[in-house]
Amino acid sequence: MIFQNSVLWRKAVDAACIAIKLSYQLPKEEMYGMRSQMSRAAVSISSNIAEGWTREYRREKIRFLSYAHGSLTELMTQCLICVEVGWLKKEELNELFSLLEECSRMLTALRKKYRLEPDGVVSFNGKRYDVPTLQ
Repeated sequence: MIFQNSVLWRKAVDAACIAIKLSYQLPKEEMYGMRSQMSRAAVSISSNIAEGWTREYRREKIRFLSYAHGSLTELMTQCLICVEVGWLKKEELNELFSLLEECSRMLTALRKKYRLEPDGVVSFNGKRYDVPTLQ
């Protein structure tokens, strides 16, 4: 499966679009501050999922999925700070946070799957195959 067909990637892209639109509600002075940070964190989630998806080695996949998860929590924190300082209303974040929470659960499950798969075993279409490992 290519990353564009992944439900996780699609939800992350949808979340990024919402976050970027929300960032335009921030004060103009924040164009290079919080607005920029929110946009970069939002885009980083789906970008790291895509990059991890195409990595050959399991350890690399886990690392990029971990980066995506970190960017996700970074974005959530930034949004909560925007609420605290009065730039956004908490209700405006409902759709975004719902998507981010779904992505977070999926990332956790996927990272766990890759961590628990033994070395030299690859799953494909529900079947497990032994493959030689490179030392």
